[in-house]
Amino acid sequence: MRVVLRDDVDGVGRRGDIVEVTGGFARNFLLPHGRAMVATEGITAQAAGMRRSRDLREARDHEAAEAKAQVLAGAVITVEARAGSGGRLFGSVSQADIVEAVRQQKGVELDRHNLVLDEPIKKVGSHDVPLHLFHDVATVLTVEVSAAS
Repeated sequence: MRVVLRDDVDGVGRRGDIVEVTGGFARNFLLPHGRAMVATEGITAQAAGMRRSRDLREARDHEAAEAKAQVLAGAVITVEARAGSGGRLFGSVSQADIVEAVRQQKGVELDRHNLVLDEPIKKVGSHDVPLHLFHDVATVLTVEVSAAS
């Protein structure tokens, strides 16, 4: 069955794409959840408009991500946290803490999902945190965690 995707669907396609899917997948998942519509003559023209707007939005988002990457490339962000005598933090420095510190120190708005941090930082010192800002835009941010006085 030919359908036009209204949203990005993992493993199937992106918004505005005309794809061929099985009838059951279309009837049981895509159509009832509003993720696609049956591809008719009038709908295919609408799909072209959806693809154009998607491409414009992606170009704008890509430029914004590159601008953020230039500002943050090689940047050192300092975060203060309470720590014990051995350098171990009483709590931890999470993604949200780093995002807030970047906003305050560099004036750059990030989403916490942009940070690739497997687990919160629990030690005082310098930590390299990868940033994934867009499909092909990534950089590394250095986070200096110091003991609060």
